[in-house]
This record gives sequence, structure tokens and C-alpha cells, in this order.
Amino acid sequence: MDSNNDWRQRLYVMIFQSDTTAGRRFDGILLLIILASLVIVMLDSIDQIHQNYADVLAYIEWGFTLVFLIEYGLRLYCSPKPLRYAFSFYGLVDLLAIVPGILALYYSDAQYLLIIRIIRMLRIFRVLKLSPYLKQANYLMAALRGSKQKIVVFLLSVCTLVTVFGTLMYVIEGPEHGFTSIPKGIYWAIVTLTTVGFGDIVPKTPLGQVISSLVMITGYSIIAVPTGIFSAELASAMRGEQLQHDCPVCKKDSHEPNAAFCSRCGNNLFKKLE
Repeated sequence: MDSNNDWRQRLYVMIFQSDTTAGRRFDGILLLIILASLVIVMLDSIDQIHQNYADVLAYIEWGFTLVFLIEYGLRLYCSPKPLRYAFSFYGLVDLLAIVPGILALYYSDAQYLLIIRIIRMLRIFRVLKLSPYLKQANYLMAALRGSKQKIVVFLLSVCTLVTVFGTLMYVIEGPEHGFTSIPKGIYWAIVTLTTVGFGDIVPKTPLGQVISSLVMITGYSIIAVPTGIFSAELASAMRGEQLQHDCPVCKKDSHEPNAAFCSRCGNNLFKKLE
């Protein structure tokens, strides 16, 4: 009984503990297998390769599915709380790597769902210990929250512009020049305002070309607006985080962003104790 528990403990350390040599080796091999399976799926999507090597690729894919199924079973076996692992984020990700492969055995159209396995690459954060860097995403979220109202107003203004320009072009150019409806004109205005310029609809009249020039100039003028709004909010969020310090005396951790002295004890927030 003790040997069985000892085996499960070793297995748990190797599979779940990425800070050990065995754990890093296990996750590294698993990541290589995941990458290989993704390459097989991509190759299978090429028609010429699929026609010549469909059976070989299918057998290889079933082999990968079997490996992932065994790995999932081992995780359930050695986990102290199997249900907790099964319904955890990574447990569901591991399950998603298996289900498409099983479905592909019965439904040929399900083979492209195998690309879902790329989600398992999230485990690289365990292997390379990148999780502390994910905390920097808080700056991005704070910037998005701070700029949300400004960006919404900007998007509403853009929607108004493309509606006005699209309607004008429908009236001026008409169906004979490709502007068969107001939505078609709005589509042209969006493509032109964003400086994409597909060229599938082109104004022919002089007045239409003048308006088209105005739309292009307006597009260059406003295209950097959301970037500027977000950048300003991001800089503000990072600056606010840098200015928030714990008081070295009373340890109070909530101060105004620009505060230099503690509001509780009056000590300098930036001066360290001797």
C-alpha cells in the first residue's frame, strides 16, 4: 500500500510540479508532442498531402490522441482531488485536447477541431515560470477600463461619419457605379476611412472623388485616436502603480496616487527606515 502511495506521489511530482527536473522534462516532452500534433493537423489541411497521406496522418493523429488520453488518465490517477483537477482550468484544457480526436474517429468533419489543442500551449507558462509576468496584464485591464467611455464615444462618432459618407456616396454615385444601396456605401466608407482600400467599389464622378479624398484624409487624421487614448490611460495606470507605496512606519497601503506622506502617521512614503 505504501509503495502504491509512493508511486502516486512520484507521479504527481513529475506531472504537476514543473519546478522539478522531472516535471520540467515531462512538460517539455509534452509540449513537443503538442507541437507535433499541431503540425500534423496543419499538414492534413493541405489538399495534396491529404490525398496522398490521409491514412498515415490519421494513424499518427490517433496515436497523439492516445498519448493525451493516457496523460489525462494519469493526472486523474495521481491527483489528490481528481474532480477538482477535472473541473479546473487546465483540466478542461486537457479534456479539450482529447475530445476532438475522439470525435474525428466518428465524424470526419470534426478533424479540424483538433486545432483546439493549441490551447494546451498555455502550459508553457508553468514550464518557463512566466506567471509573474501575467500580473502586468493588470495594467492593460486598468487602461481598458479607463479608456472605455472615450473609445465608445470615438466609435459612435466613426459610425456616424461612415453613415453620412456612405449615404452621400449612394446619392452621388448611384447603382450604376457600384453603390447599389446605403449599406453598400457604408461598407465603402468603412474600407476607405480605415485606409484599407480594397478597390472593389470606386467613385467615378468628380464630386464622388472629392468626397473620397476627404474620407481618406479624415481616416489618416483619426486612425491614431484610439491608440492615443489607450496609451495615455496605460501610462497613467503604470504611473499610479509606481506612486503607491506602503508606509514604512504604520504599513498603511492605501494612499492617493500623488501622495508623498502617509495620511495616517504623516511619515515620508518614499523614505526608508534606518
